[in-house]
Amino acid sequence: MSTDVPDGPGPGQPERGTRRPPRVGDSGSPVGSTLSIVLAVVAVVAGFLILRNIFDDDGANGVTNPGPRDTSVGGSSTTSLPGGSSSDPASSTPPSVTSPPKDAAVVILANASGVDGSAQQMTNALESAGYRMAEPTNGTGPDLDETMVFFVRGGSNRGVAELVAADLGGATVRRMPAEIPVQDEDIGRAAVLVMLGSDTAGQSLEDLNPEAVTPPDASGGATTSAP
Repeated sequence: MSTDVPDGPGPGQPERGTRRPPRVGDSGSPVGSTLSIVLAVVAVVAGFLILRNIFDDDGANGVTNPGPRDTSVGGSSTTSLPGGSSSDPASSTPPSVTSPPKDAAVVILANASGVDGSAQQMTNALESAGYRMAEPTNGTGPDLDETMVFFVRGGSNRGVAELVAADLGGATVRRMPAEIPVQDEDIGRAAVLVMLGSDTAGQSLEDLNPEAVTPPDASGGATTSAP
């Protein structure tokens, strides 16, 4: 029996039930994939151009990162204080330090000058000036050219030591060494030790400190065997 429908696909016609192959370009790549890549590239380039224009506009309008604000005046920085006030460290006044009373610590003199009786004489003078004095003693080691004042750390000891040093014309003040340079290393209750050198031996406090308001009496008995 004859029919008008061909038994099989004709030349150049796809078989029934099969998919038509996708269209390809001249390079052999599918046209849809190529178009997607082109669109993605265009989107990236367009986004870059938009962002660059935004940053260029911000720079033209003067919108930049200001960074830390300099509040200095004339090159000097300021320091913020509670309550919103400020203080210039260069012009701030340091807190005043109140000196302790002269009798706030016991003072002992050790003769390190080689001048007999000078420690007893100066002890009498300092006692008349208001200091609380212990009996003088003798220093160990070689004689000193300059008077030194040592103090035991704590309380008002350093303040008293500085007062004594000032009355002696500006003696050096230091912390008490581990080995106390006096006979038997015993200073009793004293917390301030004056190693009397030849620069102050035999002189009055008035001679050593002319600015003293009330120069004390520096007189005192001196014997050849006394400290």
